[in-house]
Amino acid sequence: MRWLHTYVSMVGLGALLFFSLTGLTLNHPEWTLGFQRREHRLEGRLDPAWLAAGGDEKSIDRLAVAEALRARHGLRGWVDDFRVDDAECTLAYKGPGSAADVVVQRKTGVYQGTQSIEGPLALVNDLHKGRHTGAVWAWVIDLTAGLLALVALSGVWLLLYVRRRRASGLWIGLAGALVLWVVYAVAVR
Repeated sequence: MRWLHTYVSMVGLGALLFFSLTGLTLNHPEWTLGFQRREHRLEGRLDPAWLAAGGDEKSIDRLAVAEALRARHGLRGWVDDFRVDDAECTLAYKGPGSAADVVVQRKTGVYQGTQSIEGPLALVNDLHKGRHTGAVWAWVIDLTAGLLALVALSGVWLLLYVRRRRASGLWIGLAGALVLWVVYAVAVR
């Protein structure tokens, strides 16, 4: 059990530090650490053939449109929304710490939009929350939670074998949980 506790703790050390520090930055959004939000105007022209002006919505080459905009302007994240009407297409990119909205005229291929980059602090905060990060990062969060639960449970298991510290350790653990519950019950509305 000691081996398991030691090595699982070390595997999860980076994740524990990451999630604990970003927990602090999430709790204090006023801490900008000097980083400011940056906005960029996006303008240009796409190949009108991709937009199938006059054609139905299914004839639009959505992948070509989305990837051309991504390549030209360094847009990050997923295409969260792609809407089409008779005159234009609108795309919304969402990623950790960034977002972009673009409107493309179907007839001419001319587009305009804005890109917002929140900075590295917003990026790590979004990673902490799993916001706009995708399925792989969701697995990282779940795996981290499982690792940390295993570390905690193996620590309790080890405590049970230390006769001199068993009772005091269990009482301190129970007191910590009780304090957490009391703070929630009294202070959270």
